[in-house]
Parts: sequence; C-alpha cells; structure tokens
Amino acid sequence: MVSVGYTLMTEQSGPRELVRNAVAAERAGFDFAVCSDHYFPWLDEMGHSPNAWVTLGGVAQATDRIGLMTYVTAPTFRYHPAVVAQQAATLQILCGNRFTLGLGSGEALNEHIVGAGWPSADLRQERLVEAATIIARLFDGGYLTYQGRHFRVDSAKVWDLPVQRVPIGIAVSGQQSCELFAPLAEVMVGIDPDPQLARWWDTASRPGAPDGGRARKVAQLPISWDSDEAAAVHRAHRLFRWSLGGWKVNAELPGTAAFDGASATVRESDVAAQIPCGNDVGAIVDAASAFFDAGYTDLALVQIGGDRQDEFFEAADDIIAALRRIGAPSVAPA
Repeated sequence: MVSVGYTLMTEQSGPRELVRNAVAAERAGFDFAVCSDHYFPWLDEMGHSPNAWVTLGGVAQATDRIGLMTYVTAPTFRYHPAVVAQQAATLQILCGNRFTLGLGSGEALNEHIVGAGWPSADLRQERLVEAATIIARLFDGGYLTYQGRHFRVDSAKVWDLPVQRVPIGIAVSGQQSCELFAPLAEVMVGIDPDPQLARWWDTASRPGAPDGGRARKVAQLPISWDSDEAAAVHRAHRLFRWSLGGWKVNAELPGTAAFDGASATVRESDVAAQIPCGNDVGAIVDAASAFFDAGYTDLALVQIGGDRQDEFFEAADDIIAALRRIGAPSVAPA
C-alpha cells in the first residue's frame, strides 16, 4: 500500500496555523507530513516563511502518530551540517522516532541571504555530499573531526541522540545526483514522475540498504481543492505559477521578484493543465498514479492556499482512500 502525506507549506501559512494543520492532517488520516524549510516564500502573494525547525518542534508535541519530514533542508549554506545533525536528533527525540531528515542542495532564493554566493550545481552537489557525510557520522555517535573541501568540523559531538537513528532522505533530479546521493541515504526525494530516477537510485544504493536497495521514495503533488473549479484555478495561478518554471530554473532565481518576472507569461490554463484544480478526486488519482507508476512509495499532497485547508481536510478521507487503492493488490474473483 502506498503512503499518502500532507504538506506543511511554510510559504503560505504562519507557524500557529501550520501546527493546527498538522493536527488536522493527523486526524484526517494522513500517513506523514512534510515541511518546507525556506527563508523566503516563492512569491510575495504567498506571504509567509516561518522557521521550519521551530514549527516542527511544535508539531512534534501537538501530534502523536503522523510521520514528519523536512522537505527539504539544505545543510550547505544557511545551516552548517553539524547544526542540522543536532536539530534532527533533537526533533527525533521530541516526536518519538517519527522524523525523517530530508536534505537537498538548496535554491538561491533561500541560501543567498548568508552572502556566500551561489555556485554551480556541481559544486552545490559536492557540498551536499560532504554535508550528508558529516551528518551521518555525527549520528553514529562520538566525536567527529572532519576536514573536507567545503566544510570543517572540529571535535563535534551530538550529545542527545535518539534511540532510533534518524533516516536520511536526499533530493535528486537526474542520474548524477542519484549516483552521488543514494549511497548516503535511506530515502529518495524526487519532484518528477520519471521512472529512471527510481532505477538509478536503486542501482546506486549502498549494500545492505532496505529491501535490497528498493528504498522509500517520496514525492510531492500540488493540488487546488475547491468546489468552485474556476476559483481553484485562479488561486493555483496566483500562488503556484512559479512552479511551472522547472527545478533548473527555480534553483537559480534569487528573489520573489525574479519568480514573479519568470512566471509573468504563465496563463491560468497552463497551471490548470499541470495542477489538479476543483473537487474531482479522479483527477488527483490520475496525477498521483504517474508518481506511483514511476516507483515512488510516498506522495505528499500540497493544498494550495493557506486559508483553504479546512475544505480540503473535509474531503481528505475520500482522497486518501482513493490514493491508497492505487497501491492495493488486486484480488482475483473467486
């Protein structure tokens, strides 16, 4: 059976609302919740960007069952990897072993704030390899001294380690990133329903990985649920038109004005063609099926609109049930 998740989108809600949404998601029956970790929203219209780690600490205490995950943290500019390891270990203790640390190489939008420049994608991936290595070694326990090309660690130790080690997930976008990161992680994080990604990841996974290398694979699907389809399309265009630029573009833009300019020619019809809008569960199933057919095991839904979560939660039971049937084994007639 597939796992169906909910997205705590920090770009469109404040921290108190996000904690309430997490509680509602758990009550609605979602299996897990992922949380974006940004310093900026994508567009000014979105209007929020609270600290993800503080918010997740509140979520950890307000919920009991639902899995939690950063989607994703960049441990390469704003955060030093030794600090990320400490944060992740603490959160795992607070939530009772429900946390997965999702990592990525970041976007200029959020990482430029520390004034360290924005290098090429290859260098960003090099930094992430070093960062993930440091985090994993600190999860092993004991003191760590490390000297790499990009990071230095001097006698660091995470004193409060959870009983259950924090699983690491890493975001990938192609063969190179799969080959680099699969040996360092237990979970694949992807944005495209491309079956090649799952195959590349499984081939590159380290020996002894879960299920013979066929690890958990997590993706995300934005939707705009609303009984008024036209309103749903308008809202998706207003708040999510930035997403149609693609990751190679989105990772490079430095601010909300750049995203506004880059998406200026995106039409409402363009957004409606990419994002399920309205209250058709079948449209969500069709979009989700592409990810599950590509080998993903987990899919987190993003309900667009910080003020439109309640209507979505009211429909969540039907949506979750329909998505879980995608991965249910077929039963032959007696």
